[in-house]
Amino acid sequence: MATTIKHESATRAAVTTISPEQRRLQALDRLEISSLPDPALDEITQLVAQICDVPAAAVSFVERDRVWFKSRVGLPSRTMLRDASPCDETVLGDDVFQIPDAAEDAHYPDGSIPIGTASFRFYAGAPLRTADGQAVGTLCVYDVAPRRLDELEANTLRTLARQVMTRLELNLNHRIADRDARSRQRVESALTVERNFVSAVLDTVGALVVVLDTAGRIVRFNRICETISGFGLNEVVGQTEWDTLVPPEDRDNAIATYTQLRDGLFPFAFENRWRTRDGSIRRIQWTATALLDAQGEVAFLIATGIDVTLQREAEITLRESEARYRLLIEGSLGAVFTHTLDGTLLSINTYGAENLGYTPDDMLNRPLSHFMPAGAQSSFTKYLASIAASGEAQGTFELCHRDGTSHVVAYRNRLIEASTREKYALCFGVDITEKVRAEERLSALTRQSNSILDSVGDGIFGMDLEGLATVCNPAAAQILGYRPDEIPTEILGRDIHALMHHTRPDGSVYPADECPILNSARELRPVRVSTDVFWRKDGTSFPVEYVACPILNNGAATGIVVAFTDTTERHALDRMKDEFVSTVSHELRTPLTSMRASLGLIASGALQSRPDKSKQMLGIAIGNTDRLVNLVNDILELERIGSGKAELHYGDVDADDLLHRAADLLSGTAAKSGIHFTFGEPGVHLWVDSDRILQTVTNLISNAIKFSLPEGEIHLAAFDSAPGEATLEVRDHGRGIPSDKLEHIFGRFQQVDASDARVMGGTGLGLAICRSIVAQHGGRIWAESEIGQGARFLLTLPTKPSSHLR
Repeated sequence: MATTIKHESATRAAVTTISPEQRRLQALDRLEISSLPDPALDEITQLVAQICDVPAAAVSFVERDRVWFKSRVGLPSRTMLRDASPCDETVLGDDVFQIPDAAEDAHYPDGSIPIGTASFRFYAGAPLRTADGQAVGTLCVYDVAPRRLDELEANTLRTLARQVMTRLELNLNHRIADRDARSRQRVESALTVERNFVSAVLDTVGALVVVLDTAGRIVRFNRICETISGFGLNEVVGQTEWDTLVPPEDRDNAIATYTQLRDGLFPFAFENRWRTRDGSIRRIQWTATALLDAQGEVAFLIATGIDVTLQREAEITLRESEARYRLLIEGSLGAVFTHTLDGTLLSINTYGAENLGYTPDDMLNRPLSHFMPAGAQSSFTKYLASIAASGEAQGTFELCHRDGTSHVVAYRNRLIEASTREKYALCFGVDITEKVRAEERLSALTRQSNSILDSVGDGIFGMDLEGLATVCNPAAAQILGYRPDEIPTEILGRDIHALMHHTRPDGSVYPADECPILNSARELRPVRVSTDVFWRKDGTSFPVEYVACPILNNGAATGIVVAFTDTTERHALDRMKDEFVSTVSHELRTPLTSMRASLGLIASGALQSRPDKSKQMLGIAIGNTDRLVNLVNDILELERIGSGKAELHYGDVDADDLLHRAADLLSGTAAKSGIHFTFGEPGVHLWVDSDRILQTVTNLISNAIKFSLPEGEIHLAAFDSAPGEATLEVRDHGRGIPSDKLEHIFGRFQQVDASDARVMGGTGLGLAICRSIVAQHGGRIWAESEIGQGARFLLTLPTKPSSHLR
C-alpha cells in the first residue's frame, strides 16, 4: 500500500507545473520561518510524538532543495535533502501521507529513511497549508518499526497540523503588526523632526516668508518678517496682510493680488509696500506659489520675498543720475563723443556736431578722420594705436568745419570696456580756437577734477580761513553720516570745527584755537595727526588719521584742504593682534614657568634623596612640554587652514564607519570612566576629506568624554538634513554649557570655564579648529545645551561634490 501511495504522489508531482511550486515557495517566504524559535511549536511536536507513540516527530518546511525542521523531537539533524525526504511528497498531497514500511518502498533501496545518524522504517505526515491552500511543510512522525496510524492518530495529526499553521500565521501577524507600529513611530518622529527643521529653516533663511490660508489670513510669519515690519507673529497671525501691514492706499491692490493667487495664478511675482510699526514704508518684492492638498486644491499660499527698498531708491537715484548725465552731455559746451577702435563715430553730442557745422546724424557712423584735413591722417592713426594699447589718450585734434575753417579741439579720451558690447573710446573735446573755447575747456577740466574728487575713497574737504566748509567730497559726507544730497545744506558754509571736531577723544571740549587743522593755515605748513577723533551727524565719534594742508597763493594762505581716513578697522585689527599675542604669551608662560620650577628643583639636587618626588617633577615638566607642543601644533593648524594651505582631499565617506572609527580611537579613554557609545541609523554618505572630518569628530568626542559623568553615554549619529547635506551629531549627558557660551566656545583660546584648561587639559583651540575645518567644507557647526542636561554638537557637511568646494 505504501508503494501505491508513493506512486500516486509521484504522479501528482509529475503533472504539477512550475508556477504552483513558485507560489508555494513564495508562501513559505511570507511566513518568515527563519524567525526566533517558538516554544509553542516545540510543545505541539512533543504532543504529537506522545499521542502517536513514536520516538521522533518534527515540524518541517519544504524549501527549494532541502527540508528544514523548525521544531523536532528525536531527530539528530535539522535538515535533509528534499529529494530524500518523504515530506516532499506530503506537501504535494491533500491529506495525511504515510509510508508504513520503508523496506517495502522502492524509493528507499536501503530499506529505511535516513536522517543524519538515525534511520526510520515508518513515516506519516500531514501537510501544513496556508489560508490560500499553499502547502509549505508538514507535521510529521517517524518510527523505527513498520506500522500504520489509526484513525484517532491520523485525526490528531491533521488537527495539530492546523494548529501549527494557526500559530505560524499568528506569529507572522504579530511581527507585521509590530513592524507597522515601529514604522508609524518612525514616520511620526520623522514628521516631528521635519516640522522642527522647517520651522528652524524659516527662521534662519535670509528671505521673508509668509504663509497664508485660503481666506488670506497669516498663518506663518518668519523672524526676518518680524524684524523688518516690527510686528511679532502673535500680532499678525490670523489677520490678513492688507489689514495689518499694507498701507490703506494699497489695500485694493493687495486684495486683487491675493485673489489671483487663490484662483491658481502661480507661481506669481509681484511687489508691494509694507507699513512698519514705526510708520516707515518698506518695499518688498515677492514670489508666491501654492501648497496643494491631496486633491490638488489650494490649501495654503506661501510667499518668499526680499526687501528692495534700498534697491528701488538706488534705481531712482540712478535714473536721476542718468538724466543729469544726459542733460550734462547735451548741455555741454564741449564735444562729447564715442568712437570704435577703428575711429568710426558711434555718438556725438549736439554741441560737438554743431560746432563743426553739422548735425549729429551727419556725423554718426562715419570715420572721425573724415572730418580732419589730409595732413592729420597719420597722427590720427597713431592716436588709435595709443588708445588701444594704453587705454587712454589726450592731446589735440585738428578738425574741419563744414565751411572749410579749421578748429583745434583739445581732447582727453579713455577706452571703455563694456561686458555687453565691444570696446569703445569715450572722448571729451574742447575747441580752444578762441578764448571762449579756452574757458569751456577750463570748465570741462573743473568738472573732471570734481569727478576725480568724488571717486576718491578717503574723505576730503576744504575750508576758508574762517573755518567754513567750501568743498566736501561724497566719501567725506558718507563717513560723517551725511547723504551726498545733504552736502550743500548740511556741510558747505558750516563751521567745520564746530560740526565734527568740537570734542576731544576723552570727551572734553576742544577749543578752536588749539585745533591743528586751523593752525596749519596760521603756521603755513602741513599738519599730520594720527590719534584724533571726528564726530558724525548722529553724535557718535570715530578715530581718524588726517593731513591738513594750507592752500597758498603767493606765500599767503587762502584756505585749508583736509584729507582724512576712518581708522576704526585698523584699530580693531591692532586690538585683535594685541589680544592674540597676550593670550599666546600667557599660554606659553604658564607651562614654561611650571617646567622651569620642576627642572630647577631637580637641577639643584634638592630632590636627590626623594626619587619619587623627582619623578613627579619630571612628569610635570613632560606634561607641560606636551601642552606646549599641542599649543604650537594647534596654532600652526589654525594658520594652515586660515591661509588656505590645508588642502582637502574629497571622497565618498560612509558616515557610520567614520563615527565608529572616531569612537574606536577614544574607546580606551572612554573606558577609564565607564563611558560607552551609542550610534544612530547607518546609511548616510558624505563627500568630505575623511581625515579632516575624523579629526573634527574625534575632537568633539574627546570634549564629550572630558565633560561626561562616570558611567555616562555618548551618542553619535548621522542623518540627511537637506538635499545635498547631512548632519553629524555628538551628544553627551554631562554638565552642559551656559547659553551665553554656546557661540563663545568656538573662539580661539576659549573655554566654558577658565579652570577647564587646568583641570581638563587642552589649549582652547580645538573647537576653533573644528569650525575652520567644517567651514572649509562649506558647512557650519554649532552647539545646543541646557545646564545639567548635557551638550549636543552638530555639524553640517556636503553629501555630494559642489562647485564651491575646493
